[in-house]
Amino acid sequence: MKTAYGRIQPVFYWAVGILLIVILSAVAIPNQLEQMTSTVQAFISNSFGWYYLIAVTFFALICLFIIVSPYGKIKLGKDDEKPEYGYLSWFAMLFSAGMGIGLVFFGAAEPMSHFAINSPTVEEGTIEAAQESMRFVFFHYGIHAWGIYAIIAVCLAYFNFRKGKPGLISGTLSPLMNISGITGKVIDTFALVATVTGIVTSLGFGAVQMNGGLSYLTDVPITFWIQAIIIIIVTVLFLTSAMTGLNKGIRLLSNFNMILALLLLIFIATFGATMYSLNLFTNTLGTYIQSLPELSFRIAPGSPEAREWINDWTIFYWAWWIAWSPYVGTFIARVSRGRTLREFTIAVLIVPSIVGFIWFSFVGGTAMSLEFNDVINLSVLTDEEMLFGMLSTMPVSTLTSIVSIILIAVFFITSADSATFVLGMHSTNGSNNPPNRIKFVWGLVLSVTAMALLYSGGLQAVQNVMIIAAFPFSIILLLMVFSLIKSLRFERTRTDAKQRKEQRELRQSKKQQDKRTNRKFILRKDNTDE
Repeated sequence: MKTAYGRIQPVFYWAVGILLIVILSAVAIPNQLEQMTSTVQAFISNSFGWYYLIAVTFFALICLFIIVSPYGKIKLGKDDEKPEYGYLSWFAMLFSAGMGIGLVFFGAAEPMSHFAINSPTVEEGTIEAAQESMRFVFFHYGIHAWGIYAIIAVCLAYFNFRKGKPGLISGTLSPLMNISGITGKVIDTFALVATVTGIVTSLGFGAVQMNGGLSYLTDVPITFWIQAIIIIIVTVLFLTSAMTGLNKGIRLLSNFNMILALLLLIFIATFGATMYSLNLFTNTLGTYIQSLPELSFRIAPGSPEAREWINDWTIFYWAWWIAWSPYVGTFIARVSRGRTLREFTIAVLIVPSIVGFIWFSFVGGTAMSLEFNDVINLSVLTDEEMLFGMLSTMPVSTLTSIVSIILIAVFFITSADSATFVLGMHSTNGSNNPPNRIKFVWGLVLSVTAMALLYSGGLQAVQNVMIIAAFPFSIILLLMVFSLIKSLRFERTRTDAKQRKEQRELRQSKKQQDKRTNRKFILRKDNTDE
C-alpha cells in the first residue's frame, strides 16, 4: 500500500466521528454525559481492576525478558542502521513526551494527598505516612508505567523499521491476523480514540494547573472559561510548533524544557528539604524494589476503602498510561530507530523512572516536610495550587511560580505537538512525515475535545472518558505482545538455522581444505623420497 502513504485513511473519519459525538454530548447534555461516564468508569474499575494489575505487570515482565534474552541484540531497524539522535536529545524527547505535565501537576499534589489527606495504608500526617506516600508514588511512576510505553514502542518500531510494516497499531498484529481488512481499521480507530483521550487528560491537567498558578499569584478565578482561554492560547503555540516539523520544533522545545525543569529541580533541592529529600529518595528506592511484587498485585479484596483508593489512584494511572501509550509509544519508536531492543528497553525503563523518582523525592519530599513541620498547610489547597503554595515558602517565589507556569505551558506544547504528529501518522497509513494539514486538524480536535470535557464535568469527566477508552485498547496491547513474541521467535529460529547452515558449510569447506592440504603434503613427501 505504498501509494496510500500521506493520504487520509478511513480511520481518521471514524475516529473523528466518535469524538464529535463525545464533544456534542459534552456540550448539549453535560450532566447526563458525566453521570453515564462515571457509571461505566466505576464498573470497569470495580470489575476489571484485577485485570489491569495483571496486564500491566505482564508488560513490565516482558520488558525485563527482552533485556536478558538473546532477542535484546536485535535492532529496531536494519542491522547496519545507526541511531538518528544523540543520547541527550533522545532522553529529553523520551521524558518530555512521556510524563511531563503529570510530573509537574502531581509533583507535590500526589505525595501530599497520600501523606495528609488519604493515606493508602497508615495514619495520615505521620512519618510512616510520608514513607508510604513516596513508595506508592514510585510505584505509579516507575517501571510499570514505562513498561507500557516500552512494549508498545518496541512493537511499533520492530514491525515498522525492521519488518517494513506500516507504522500503525494494526501493523504490529500482522503475524496474528490479516491487517488489510476491516479488522485492521477497527483496531487503528480504537488506537486513535484511546490516544486522544490520553492526551486530552494531560492537556486538561495542564490547563487546570496553569489556571491554579495564575489564581495563586493573582486574583484570576479558577473557572472553565479561564481554562478554555489557556487552551486556545497554547493551541496556537503548539500548532505553530507542529508546522515546523519533528526535528526542529519538538527537539528544540524538549531540550529547552529539560533545562527549565532541571533548573527548577535544582532550585527546590537547594532551598527545600534537601537532606530529608535525599534520605527519602534512598529509603524509598529500597522499599520500592523490595515491595514491588506486593504492590504489583495489591487489589485489597476484603477492604472496600482500600479498594476505592486503588481504583482512584493505581487503576486510574494504569488506564491513563495505557491510553497515553499509543501516542508515547509511536513517538519514542520514531526517535529510537537504529537502537537495539536491549539498549532501548533499558533506557526507557530505567532513565525516565530514576529522573521521576528524583523529581518526586525533592518536590514531594519538600511539600510533605513543610506540612509536617507546620510551615504551611498545603493540604487545604487544591491539587493544582499545591506546587505554587510550596514555592511561596522559598526565595523569589513569584519568579519560580512564573517559571513553573512556563514549564507547564511548554510541556503542554511539546505533548500536543508530538501528539498531532503521532495522530497524523496513524491517519495516513503510518507515514513518518504526515502532512501539516492533518496535524493541524488533529490539533484542533484535541483542543476542542479537552474544552468540551472540562465543560461537562471538569477533570473528572476527562478521566472517566479516558479510563473507558483505555479498556478495549489494553486488549489490543496484549495481542501486540503475543504478536511480537511470535515474530521474534520466528526470526530467532531463522537466524539460528542460517547460522547452523553457515557453520556446516564452514566445516565442509574446512574439511575440503584439509583434504587438499593433505594431498599436497603427500605429493610433496613422495617427491622428496624419490
